[in-house]
Amino acid sequence: MTSIRPSGRAAAELRPVRFERGCIGHAHASAMACFGATRVLCTASVEDRVPAFLRGARSGWLTAEYGMLPCATATRTPREAARGRQGGRTLEIQRLIGRSLRACLDLAALGERTITIDCDVIEADGGTRTAAINGGYIALRDAVTRLLRDRRIERDPVHGLVSAVSVGIYKGTPVLDLDYAEDCEAETDMNIVVNDAGHFIEVQGTAEGHAFVRGELDAMLELAQAGTRAVTAMQRDALAS
Repeated sequence: MTSIRPSGRAAAELRPVRFERGCIGHAHASAMACFGATRVLCTASVEDRVPAFLRGARSGWLTAEYGMLPCATATRTPREAARGRQGGRTLEIQRLIGRSLRACLDLAALGERTITIDCDVIEADGGTRTAAINGGYIALRDAVTRLLRDRRIERDPVHGLVSAVSVGIYKGTPVLDLDYAEDCEAETDMNIVVNDAGHFIEVQGTAEGHAFVRGELDAMLELAQAGTRAVTAMQRDALAS
């Protein structure tokens, strides 16, 4: 059967996925997440302080920052710092990353310290926010392991694992892990974040062409759960290597 997808992939097929740990020497932990041509560098930094709203609360915090390098896309994008402010898309994505990773973290067990996950898109070919969550989890896990090894915390604050994929409707067909060519023409685009039990942490979905029906939604969610199971297995392999 001929694929409708520009890449030739099957509807339920992920792009080639690769995680590379420890690629930045100065970071507490780091991971490069590669989904096809999309590459996102994720680093974790640990500081022994918390935001003002948590001072004295005996709780830690996790936050995330996200950005795209100027030449991550085919046309150079000016740095947001040069414009003097972050765009709405950037703010929305970094909040998504932070919410997703806090879902697997016992903040009280972290103590009064902050972990910042920085996600820098080196090359963008669709799915940068989901790649950032997947790589960000690996950086988080390694940063916490280092805290435990150095006896800066008494117990592991990470419970479970977080993974994410994109799904959508492309030319009337539910597909997994959209690349840029598909994302541009998709009738529906969704980003799904789950834990390792397959339970949903976040579902973001928009009908950009025609409105989708319940059957299409169910098909996309099934694709997402299968896709995240595969990503979870690859995250575990990367962490065990």
